[in-house]
Amino acid sequence: MIVQPLVKGSNAERSKHRNRQAVLGQVRLAGTIGRAEIARALSLTTQTVSNIIAELSEDGMLLEKGRLSSGRGLPAIQYALNPEGGYALGIEVRPDAIFLALLDMAGTAVTTERVAINRTKPDVVIAHVKALIARILTQVPAARGRMLGAGVVMPGPFGVTGIAGMGSDLTGWHEVDAEALFEQATELPVVLSNDANAAAMAERINGVAQDITSFAYLYFGAGLGLGLVHGGQLVRGAFGNAGEIGHIPMPDQSGKLEDVLSRLSVQRHLQRAGKDARDVDALAQLFQQSDPELLSWLDTASVALGHAMAIVENIFDPQTVVLGGAMPDEILDYLVEHAPLPELSVSNRPQAQHPRLMRGASGRMTATLGAAALILNRALSSPISHAH
Repeated sequence: MIVQPLVKGSNAERSKHRNRQAVLGQVRLAGTIGRAEIARALSLTTQTVSNIIAELSEDGMLLEKGRLSSGRGLPAIQYALNPEGGYALGIEVRPDAIFLALLDMAGTAVTTERVAINRTKPDVVIAHVKALIARILTQVPAARGRMLGAGVVMPGPFGVTGIAGMGSDLTGWHEVDAEALFEQATELPVVLSNDANAAAMAERINGVAQDITSFAYLYFGAGLGLGLVHGGQLVRGAFGNAGEIGHIPMPDQSGKLEDVLSRLSVQRHLQRAGKDARDVDALAQLFQQSDPELLSWLDTASVALGHAMAIVENIFDPQTVVLGGAMPDEILDYLVEHAPLPELSVSNRPQAQHPRLMRGASGRMTATLGAAALILNRALSSPISHAH
């Protein structure tokens, strides 16, 4: 079976690295596949593919998986990714914690780490990150020398902007070259992204948006973020700050969107009632108990989500909007069910292929895993095609 390629290859010598990515991506899509099939799918010569496969096998990134008989001639050798052939590191920095996740080539989380922090200045964060990486490499010694890179996610905005210092961003980072700092600390190539973008790309690679090329992802981090994917690629904006939807004012002047629709907002609402809901598990328990204060917040948050939908749908015209992040499934499902979807919307169309609003991945590690997924996507696919 020939799988639609993520990217066409090139026989030019200067495209050798790109061809390696294309071959790895094709193997990843197919599961197991032979050389001739890869060559046909990527418009490469069989000899070029044979040379690349030999290199990748020698590097430990591909495994032989027997032979497949297809009529006359010698049965074709089948190849598959070696899960232990490479590892991707995901690092998420939040105002109150640092999360790390290590994914193997199959996208499986091999190990995760978390440390609580009360200071977010760069020197403090980098010291914690170095210690956590050392711990992970002790736990998974096979990853030494096989790290593909590190995806780093942080709440935006990046750089000095008019919305910095709003409570959901990080103190001391606005005038720092974060990407260079993490590359020096990890000694790895780094992809820097905000948490919403990382979570959005994780949904594109392994989640509910695998077959959707243009979608919006509303992300519950400390604040409210928006990841935009068009043609399979992230829309980043001129300075990497596209999607800062949480700072848009509510129409009733009750504050910003993330003041009523974010993890910080629900925590503050419950704290005023003398209730502690500092993590996802505590929120899930309150929901299961039908806590009246949480239900009160959900009523207000549902209205705010409807307002966010009107903005996102009419400006971006997505195939769907995905809701996910550091919230329990039950709360995300409630919001999806109760949000008043705007009638005055370009997305309010008959016979739509996808629901206008759907739930994506949830839990405290959503963006961390997304950060590592950014590295796997870069290593295994090259740019994703625009095909549906």
